[in-house]
Amino acid sequence: MKLKTSLFFLLIITLVFSSCRKEETEFIETPEDEILEANSNIADLIERTTSNDGSQDNIVDRANCFDIAFPYLVNVNGVQITVNSEDDYAVIECVFDASDSDTDILNINFPITIILADFSEVIISSISEFNDITNNCNGENEADNDIECIDFQYPIEAPIFNPNNELLETVTLENDHQFFDFIQNIDENNIVSIDFPITVYLTDNSEVSISNFVQLETAIENAINSCDEDDDYDYSDDDCDDCTITDIEDLLINCSDWNVNRLKRNATDFDSAYEGYNFNFFNDGTMSVFWNTTTVFGTWTASGSGNNLEIIIDVPALPLCNNNWILQEIKNCSDDTEINLIVGNDDRLQYNNGCN
Repeated sequence: MKLKTSLFFLLIITLVFSSCRKEETEFIETPEDEILEANSNIADLIERTTSNDGSQDNIVDRANCFDIAFPYLVNVNGVQITVNSEDDYAVIECVFDASDSDTDILNINFPITIILADFSEVIISSISEFNDITNNCNGENEADNDIECIDFQYPIEAPIFNPNNELLETVTLENDHQFFDFIQNIDENNIVSIDFPITVYLTDNSEVSISNFVQLETAIENAINSCDEDDDYDYSDDDCDDCTITDIEDLLINCSDWNVNRLKRNATDFDSAYEGYNFNFFNDGTMSVFWNTTTVFGTWTASGSGNNLEIIIDVPALPLCNNNWILQEIKNCSDDTEINLIVGNDDRLQYNNGCN
């Protein structure tokens, strides 16, 4: 039986016998693993998990401790872009990636509103104010307080019982902001809980059912160092958090005549090595490459998921293309689709196609 139901019955019993109770004191006992206490370890872990992650817009602000509230304007290499949602970060990236030989410059149009880790908002009116805030943020990949490797499934219902006035209330939490505020405002005089079971998501897209606070505490603590929180300023790395084998297989197979747009091996550029070559991928794991009047064949396989999705390409006649590549990103810029494959910092292969 859910705790809120148990509390409801306790409340009814209390009300029924309240007229007969004089100096008698009643205690409501609830199992410890079903009580959420202010300033407890589990309350702190929930607060850190639901705090606002400021690293999502690092392509714009290069700061992990806040993000910028939508909408706002930026000028990117001379192109004015209205940032209305996270989707527009990809638009900025496309402008940056239009050339490898230029110096990328992004200017923010002030004033802007920034959202801090506790979801409070601050208006920033100038670049000097902005720099004062960013200088106080942790730098790239430095340890910070937020926990990004586990997320809650909403809604979550939280029963609250006040023994003093014998009132029972159930709060429905719809998002991280509400859950964060709920934790911060727990009254130590109340009996607070959560209607279990709840579901949490891990970074490998798996779901875990949680039955009490002990299990939740364990799940969050195990997740703290289980992923790369991507708290750096390199907008083009780890962009495949949600990529799947189906995504890449469908794209490669259903779009024909892929071209090699960029190619680097051992830190040496070979961008024009396969200019005019058409690469085609088939669902039986084979592939063909055609240029002029020549056709050669090879094989390809895909395995893994997210930022660990591996694509093995083996075309004996074209050794520069052959590698155990890691899918870095699938990107749509203008009318083109790009598939970026990497191995370390020295090898890079980009397939380009007008199919999207």
